[in-house]
Amino acid sequence: MSEKKPKKSSVRHTRAIQRDRTKRPNTAAPDEIVEARLKEVVHPATLNQVAHFHDLGLRARTLNLPVMMAFVLRLIWRQIGSVCEAVRTLNREGLLWVNARKVSQQALEQRFSSLPADLFKRVLDEVLPLMAARWATRTRPLPPALQWARDHFTATVAVDGSTLDALLRKTGLLRDGQGGVLAGRIAGLLDVISRLPRQVWYEEDAQAHDQRFWDRILAGLERGMLLLFDLGFLNVARFDQLTDAGVWFLTRKATRTVTRTERVLRKTATLHDQVVRLGSTATSQCAHPVRLVEWLHQGTWYGYLTNVLDPAMLPAEYVVALYWQRWRIEDSLNVIKRLLGLAFFWTGRSNGIQIQVWATWILYAVLVDLTDAVAEALNKPFAALSMEMIYRGSYHFTVAHHRGKADDPITYLAADAKGLGILKRARKNRTAITDLLSLTIPSPP
Repeated sequence: MSEKKPKKSSVRHTRAIQRDRTKRPNTAAPDEIVEARLKEVVHPATLNQVAHFHDLGLRARTLNLPVMMAFVLRLIWRQIGSVCEAVRTLNREGLLWVNARKVSQQALEQRFSSLPADLFKRVLDEVLPLMAARWATRTRPLPPALQWARDHFTATVAVDGSTLDALLRKTGLLRDGQGGVLAGRIAGLLDVISRLPRQVWYEEDAQAHDQRFWDRILAGLERGMLLLFDLGFLNVARFDQLTDAGVWFLTRKATRTVTRTERVLRKTATLHDQVVRLGSTATSQCAHPVRLVEWLHQGTWYGYLTNVLDPAMLPAEYVVALYWQRWRIEDSLNVIKRLLGLAFFWTGRSNGIQIQVWATWILYAVLVDLTDAVAEALNKPFAALSMEMIYRGSYHFTVAHHRGKADDPITYLAADAKGLGILKRARKNRTAITDLLSLTIPSPP
């Protein structure tokens, strides 16, 4: 783990979150929603890893992989305040597909260190394609810009990284240390249309730069995809690698980026579209030409770079609108860290942190699947629904179900979507980006 100290304000913020988490009472478990989905998808994927579990030479014991998977998933979803309280629940009630059994808190803490986190990662890697297949069977409207991207690219994905919060000194190996230690760094490759991650990576070094992930990003891409990324990933050499691999990209233009115009495609008072060469010297130049789209918004010019040179394949208006879909991965990281609690760690050991990271992404995929099912029932775009309120609304379904007033969670959530706050409030003033996203551009004959 990196021993560089995080900013004091970040540490104070994290500790405030963690103190709040330990004071919150346990929420009622939305069993009928989550347990059914976990048993249907996650449990079989977990059982598929049992053979690999034995191949690693691990002994079958009380806290085997299925038990640990159930324990961690329920601990996260119910936001149980501590491992100690979760152990009590396991001892008395059982968790998910695991019947009640007697285990100690010490045994659980040791298991977080000894059970290979890669087993959880392998379950995540098996679950994600299943969730994507479920998404593909549903029908719900897409904004025109996203529909355009779906029709013209094999997938539209965004990549970004995020530093995990500080660990408390009372956890695990940190008890005798000094100062704050960050829990590491995660990065992900997210499908911005389905909202499901395609790849997720973890770096123990919290100071790792986004550029460190490029080799893994390239390995996770396929020909015909459109990749969205921000200024932290700017790298001219990577631009050429993407173009040579047949992968399209879209990013922001840095202020200091030197360009040389080769031809002008379109020029209006608010929009400039041209093909350019990047770089001022032989060593800094991009081997392939790129397209520069500049847009005037509220008195400021914004520049975007893409290797899609044909405006018929990617209109300039959609260049701007689709780049801003990069924020969908920011949304997913916010759900992961704040809503599902990846700002709170039960252990200071790297293995235990990674178990929590992979398990949280599994639950994120289940929450996306649930939200998308409600979106289909409402015939609304996914973006019109709040994932947070779907998560919180599942509690109300559980209460209604126990009172005999509801049977199907999707029907229940969709029927009172407005009352439960699931449907986002319409903005009084539509933003320019929203207008571009909703703009319908006819395909060329």
